[in-house]
Amino acid sequence: MTILPRLRWLAPLLLGALAATGFQPWGLWPLTLLALALLIPLIAAAPRARDAAWIGWLFGVGHFTLGNTWIATAFTFQAQMPAWLGHIAVVLLAFYLAVYPALAMTAAWALRRRTGMVPALAASWVVAEWLRSWVFTGFPWNPLGVVTLGPFDRPGLARIAAWCGTYALSGVVILLAGLWLWAWQRARERRFAAAILAALVPPALMLLPIAGIPGDNTLAYTLVQPDLNQNDINNARLFESQFRTLARLSGRVPADGAGPRIVLWPEGGVPDYLRPGYDQTWYQQTTFGGDPALARERMSEVVGQQSLLMTGASDLSLTRRQVTGAYNVITLIDPLGTIRGGYAKAHLVPYGEYLPMRAWLTPLGLSRLVGGDLDFIAGPGPRTIPVPNWGSPGFQICYEIVFSGHVVDRAHRPDYIVNPSNDGWFGPIGPPQHLAQARLRAIEEGLPVLRSTTTGISAVIDAGGGVRQSIPYLATARIDGRVPRALPPTLFARGGNALPLAWCIVVLVTGLVATRRKAR
Repeated sequence: MTILPRLRWLAPLLLGALAATGFQPWGLWPLTLLALALLIPLIAAAPRARDAAWIGWLFGVGHFTLGNTWIATAFTFQAQMPAWLGHIAVVLLAFYLAVYPALAMTAAWALRRRTGMVPALAASWVVAEWLRSWVFTGFPWNPLGVVTLGPFDRPGLARIAAWCGTYALSGVVILLAGLWLWAWQRARERRFAAAILAALVPPALMLLPIAGIPGDNTLAYTLVQPDLNQNDINNARLFESQFRTLARLSGRVPADGAGPRIVLWPEGGVPDYLRPGYDQTWYQQTTFGGDPALARERMSEVVGQQSLLMTGASDLSLTRRQVTGAYNVITLIDPLGTIRGGYAKAHLVPYGEYLPMRAWLTPLGLSRLVGGDLDFIAGPGPRTIPVPNWGSPGFQICYEIVFSGHVVDRAHRPDYIVNPSNDGWFGPIGPPQHLAQARLRAIEEGLPVLRSTTTGISAVIDAGGGVRQSIPYLATARIDGRVPRALPPTLFARGGNALPLAWCIVVLVTGLVATRRKAR
């Protein structure tokens, strides 16, 4: 192929990896802009559409391989498949995900003469990310726009996601990279004043100061991070000691007063089946001797009066008294040990919580990362559960929070979002990336997000994306405070992902008009 002489295929591969260093935990967003600025002329110079597609695919392989290295760690915590397969899985996933940058760059190459290369790539990238969020159930992890997030106390340019959405924010990143490219071109023409001014705009916007965020509600919270080792979390011999850790971290403290309080435990916080009605054999090998009523009573005693416990657990699906599957749930337990509602995870992880095409793959020796013959069953989707005295929480379990536009019941807007998670699978790289994407959901929806995780990073995020309090990775701790207030519904909360798609049209039309004027 014409783009391969002298190993030039290495350039897009390396640029893709360089662009991924803007993600957490690295946060090197200038390198992301630099990589994209160098990529743009590479695509524009491609002689054919298939060459542009090849450049885009190679860029995507480098980009997603580095960005998703945390997935390999998950294979070290199970015995179903060899650990070395995790590294192969990361690369194979990158091979698939790279299709989306390939599509974006092919479309941008085709549109470049009509709209200009930079606007075409910005709009095409937004559409490609939106497709990646739902095709084959979707995997929208690490959208490019996440690099615009500032430090915990300063959300930075990411604040505009409230008006345009995360995918449009990714397009803005490409426009900023294009501005650096334009600055370089002006510098080569010795137009140094214009070059310096253009070069300073991206960092000025990326470091945008935070706007004022409303204060806190009167509702108190205690958010618990027990630091349960992933190798031990399913060990029945350790269930009691794990519960004692949760109990020790959950009691009232004198400073928090006597008003209503929510207590948040992570995904999979207890191994017990908390609902009645199952065969007794399913209640064995748990913490409380096979009695769901006793389990709930003991938990309610731990958190005390006026406290509502929200804990991760599992429910079973019965068909004619036969167990046919399970639900990954959040269960709400009041001070009397009564279940006040629950939420079942709707967006499950393929090969993690269920095995697609099980009838074909099981005979081949393939399995889920989480062992067992029961697959998890998807719940109905985002749900708000009004609980008098404790507000109206919405729920998202673990990686559901990364799906922009799909985290809130829009007919019944919650007061806050509870996002319990088990990030112990994903080593030190996955958790900060997960937290960053939860911050974007808070910004988009104008709602605070409370994350309780097994090993970290647990955090309370206000409605503007600022992290009020957090517990670091691999720490056993709790945090107490008052739930941050929600903002009025944002433009994105009203319009959803129609907004970034409309943004694409505006950018393309602007580019078209500018190109025609330049031609005159």
